[in-house]
Amino acid sequence: MTADPLNALLEQLCKGDAAAAERVFLAYEPHLRLVVRRMLPAHLHSKFDSIDVVQSVWADLVHGFRDAGWRFQDAAQLRAFLVKVTRNSSLNHIRRHGKAARQQQPFEAAELNDRAHAVGPRPSEVAQAEELWGKLLTLCPVQHRELLRLKRDGYSLEEIASRTSLHPSSVRRILYDLAGRLAVQMTPAR
Repeated sequence: MTADPLNALLEQLCKGDAAAAERVFLAYEPHLRLVVRRMLPAHLHSKFDSIDVVQSVWADLVHGFRDAGWRFQDAAQLRAFLVKVTRNSSLNHIRRHGKAARQQQPFEAAELNDRAHAVGPRPSEVAQAEELWGKLLTLCPVQHRELLRLKRDGYSLEEIASRTSLHPSSVRRILYDLAGRLAVQMTPAR
C-alpha cells in the first residue's frame, strides 16, 4: 500500500467523510491488531481479543476528529499516532485484566470430576421422588408407614426390625408386597 492513497483518505477523513474513516480503519486494522497481539501475554488471550482494543482506539480517533479537531499532516504521522495509542490502550487492558487472570486458578480434571459428583439431585429428580413417595404412602397401610419411613432414611432390614419389633423376614415381605402393589399401579393399562 502506498502513502498517496492513504494521504488522500486522510484528507477526506479530516473533512469528516464517514466512508473515508471506514476505509482508513480497514487499511490500518491488521497492523494495529498485530501490535496488540505482540503485547498480549498468553494468559490473557482468553480475556479479550485484539479487535476489541483496536475498535476502542478507533472510536477514540473518530471522536477526536469530530469533537477535538485532531489533524495529521500525513498517513505516516497518523500511523505513528495510532500505534502509540494502541500500545497504551493495550497496556491498560493488560493491567485491568492481568490481576484477575493471575488470581484465577484452572480446575484440575479430578477436581471437576469431584464437583460433578458432589452436585445433588436435579429438581426434576426431587419432584419425581416426592411423587413416588406419595404413591407409596397411599398404597401402604397406616401400621407399616413407620417401616417405610425407616427404609427411606436408609436403615437396614435388621435395624428396621429392631426398631419396629418385627422379624427381618417380615420387614422384607412387607417391603416386597408394597413394591409389588406399586408396580401393578404404575403398569399402564392395555
